[in-house]
Amino acid sequence: MSQKPSCLTSRRHFIKSSGITALSAPFVTSGLLADPPSERLRHASFGASGMAGADIGSLSRSKHFELAAVADVDLKRAEGIRKRFPKAKFYQDWRELLDKESKNIDSVNVSTPDHMHGPIGLAAMDLGKHCYGQKPLAQNLRECRAMAEIARKNKLMTQMGIQISSAFTERLVVSLVQSGAIGKVTRVHSFSSKKWGDMGPVPQKEDKIPEGFDWDLWLGVAKHRPYIAGYYHPGNWRKRRDFGTGTFGDMGCHIFSGWYRSLGLTSPLSVVSHGPASNQHNWAINAKIDYVFPSTKYTKDGNVSVTWYDGNARPPKEVADLVNGKVPGQGSIIIGTEGVLLAPHMSTPTLYPGQKYEGFKYPKLEPRDHYMEYVESARGASGKKPSANFDDYSGPLTETVLLGCLATLFPGEKLDWDTEKLKVTNNVKADLQVGRDYRDGWKPKAII
Repeated sequence: MSQKPSCLTSRRHFIKSSGITALSAPFVTSGLLADPPSERLRHASFGASGMAGADIGSLSRSKHFELAAVADVDLKRAEGIRKRFPKAKFYQDWRELLDKESKNIDSVNVSTPDHMHGPIGLAAMDLGKHCYGQKPLAQNLRECRAMAEIARKNKLMTQMGIQISSAFTERLVVSLVQSGAIGKVTRVHSFSSKKWGDMGPVPQKEDKIPEGFDWDLWLGVAKHRPYIAGYYHPGNWRKRRDFGTGTFGDMGCHIFSGWYRSLGLTSPLSVVSHGPASNQHNWAINAKIDYVFPSTKYTKDGNVSVTWYDGNARPPKEVADLVNGKVPGQGSIIIGTEGVLLAPHMSTPTLYPGQKYEGFKYPKLEPRDHYMEYVESARGASGKKPSANFDDYSGPLTETVLLGCLATLFPGEKLDWDTEKLKVTNNVKADLQVGRDYRDGWKPKAII
């Protein structure tokens, strides 16, 4: 593998020359060859608290897991992990970690704000590192496609952080739908009552940057702006268009996954948003987004319609009545030709009408661990890809969700989607939003 430039001498040179590209020569780890599995999975975490801390905790349940390095732009938020893993090396700059520790790690998790999922994940995977990436896989469609392509090209083991997709509840949804328990699916309604949006303007103020927090590094690929206490970091970035993906991007990859896998879907044909428009800086709330997908063997002939609702937007009464009005805060209602399946997020699904399914024998499923599935594949022990790998599953799933986020910028306008070309074919302004604007020197080479 070619020698990489020192991060200490030139951060910009690293971004331009580190090979953040799907066109570089593939790096194949020993876990993908005929060698015995590695006893150690030397791992680096991008992020040290919040979801990153949870990911480290879950991955470290494996006796084969070794946390070798951590990078977090906020040194105070890294103190807890530093105490738990005193042997790990700690960095504030993720580029410095990759530069200095590349030969000492096999695997990474990217558990940062959404806008850095793609740039960090692409850089690590280009160096041949297996990757556990938090959802959504990337913050925009172009980066998401590049993540899937580089994972495939470099034959890497990958897993997106939709851990519910490995849980019994979601796998039961898949089993029930694919066994024909509700017949052929005709319609799906999915929803979340969360409100990760903000219809107001950006406050015209600037606050003092906290000690130990590198604001410029946190901004990463995004253009510079004043630091506003609590407005971006540590959690409200989800509401901001340059950094997060709103309620839909935050929850859609979780809630869509059950029926998306159940129906064997790939890419939608079109999408239209009927909710309020996002403003220049923030995502909207109370979304209502309609998709049209091509039919599959699990659906009724003809295209399949799916609707997403968030915030105060909810499925109409005639849909709620199908499940006796028992619509949870988050989940899906899957309508078939012979019945209806209510799939609450993180809770056991129920078949309706109840009297029809009295005595119904639910299938038994073997347990599956989302995190251990990744560890075992990354160290070369399982011989197969994880269930939510980037190239076959979570990449296309995330693209579907991100297309809905894009549609909220153009309410009332149907966007026709060409997945092969990664292009909105009937709206030039929308097509320009498939990617993003990057700060000078930060654009990954994989992004054409």
